Amino acid sequence: MDGTITPPPASPTVPAHQPAWRALLGYVRPHRWSMLSGAVLALVAGATGLALPLVVRTLIDSLAHDRAISAALIGMSTLILVNAAIGALSSYILRRAAESVVLTARRTLSSYLLRLRIAAVDGSEPGDLMARITSDTTLLREVTTDSFVGLLTGGLTLLATLIMMGLVDGVLLTVALGVIVIAAIVIGTIVPRINRAGKRAQEAVGTMGAVLERILGALRTVKASGAEHREEQAVHAAAEESWRQSVRAAKWTALAGNAAALSTQIAFITVLAVGGARVATGAINVGTLVAFLLYVFYLMSPIQQVVSAVTQYQIGAGAIARIQEAQRLPCEPPHKLVPLPTPGVAPASLAFEDVRFRYADDLPPVHRGISFTVPARGMTAFVGPSGAGKTTVFSLIERFYDPTSGRILLDGRELAHWEIPELRATIGYVEQDAPILSGSLRDNLLLGNPDAGDTDLCHVLETTHLDSLVSRFPNGLDTLVGHRGTRLSGGERQRIAIARALLRNPRLLLLDEATSQLDAVNEAALRDTIAEVARTTTVLVIAHRLSTVTMADRIVVVDEGRVRAVGSHGELITSEPLYAELAATQFLATTSTN
Repeated sequence: MDGTITPPPASPTVPAHQPAWRALLGYVRPHRWSMLSGAVLALVAGATGLALPLVVRTLIDSLAHDRAISAALIGMSTLILVNAAIGALSSYILRRAAESVVLTARRTLSSYLLRLRIAAVDGSEPGDLMARITSDTTLLREVTTDSFVGLLTGGLTLLATLIMMGLVDGVLLTVALGVIVIAAIVIGTIVPRINRAGKRAQEAVGTMGAVLERILGALRTVKASGAEHREEQAVHAAAEESWRQSVRAAKWTALAGNAAALSTQIAFITVLAVGGARVATGAINVGTLVAFLLYVFYLMSPIQQVVSAVTQYQIGAGAIARIQEAQRLPCEPPHKLVPLPTPGVAPASLAFEDVRFRYADDLPPVHRGISFTVPARGMTAFVGPSGAGKTTVFSLIERFYDPTSGRILLDGRELAHWEIPELRATIGYVEQDAPILSGSLRDNLLLGNPDAGDTDLCHVLETTHLDSLVSRFPNGLDTLVGHRGTRLSGGERQRIAIARALLRNPRLLLLDEATSQLDAVNEAALRDTIAEVARTTTVLVIAHRLSTVTMADRIVVVDEGRVRAVGSHGELITSEPLYAELAATQFLATTSTN
């Protein structure tokens, strides 16, 4: 066995070439009964409309022969009212079902995106992924009602209308069909263009979202660099591209819709001319001609429904394709709730055995055979120049990535054999930039352990010296911290991130330069806290400050993706030249202040 770990496959639920209509059926299936009831009501409304010309013909015949027309008038009024009531109810049910389809799609896609592998996120634009949840899923509403149901009800109503027209007069039906077939050929050439334009329009919306997310995520840097105008041009260019593609899709959609309307009008005029001639020869009477003309008039609605269904499907197919693309990105297995360790649980041991890793096949390796062992309990510090692969060690432990080869063992068990939720429940991780989520201070602290009690929360606040910060806020723990914690200082964000990790009662605590933004007083206090935690927990620290490194039980020196040496500060300062150089240069400023 060579220790190679096979990465998880892409989502098994979305085949690589699944047709858009099959994906649409998947979204509709949970709401099929609502859709079916709405469609049946729409057909009933259509049937009442088809009966109206027959009542009109009876009314005209009664007038021509001086018969009573009260029954015909009552029947016509009843049909109109019933048609309106059933049509309104059908529209409401279908719209509600369509909104439910959008909700299902958004919930499914958002849950999937939260399980994406970090490598997949690294290769994507967050703004574009957000557009797929917001903009692309919104189009499913129109596709569901106008396309899925519209094609069914419009097609059946069109067929029923043609049958009724054939029963009234076969010759006039042939005339009307000739015009409709010519229009169908024209529309058929337009539909593929709508598909292409619709997909490009959605892609442009995604691009615009990505540009905006990029700018807003670094707005301070943009302003400080005086780059507002250049970035403004980038947003405008993306918006204009979205506009161009949307206008192109609108052009072809309007052309298809008007072709359908024009065909109905031409059919009406042609039927009127031929029908008038047939009335003149006595082949049909005036009532039959009026009834047939009403059917031609009624043809407009189902024809436009079918055309709208086809055009909306072409636009929606592009959105569905983009949703499917997101659902084919590599993801982690569905997460399950795993209880966090309780205080006093034994700390974890860790070992890397000839681990090799690269972020992509076209990039140089980050790790070239790293091996080290960390016993349970105590503090281990990782030092080395920038780019040596220290942070990647933590990413591999968290299984944000899997090694190309080699083995990583936690408690003597390969990480590949751990369930990811179980693995991460044992770990507390403080990232280098200490991300803070928008929301309240309490939300951020309880992010990793929402069931933590007030006693645990108060203890952690005191430990990380956040109690004085909370007391200064008018709303205490319910104070909003702003987008990405913009209302907090860098040191405050770091302390919150450390408190968040400690609240999880981790068996293994990973600290990536966790004190880099703290002042001397808070750093010293937090350093003592970390030392106290290390007595009962396994603590791994990436540090650039000598004061943090010297208190470690062991130090791992990493350089160019390899471990150069492992030992204490006293041992390495005399035996390892790279460590001695780092201690003399990189840590020098820190030494003078501590």
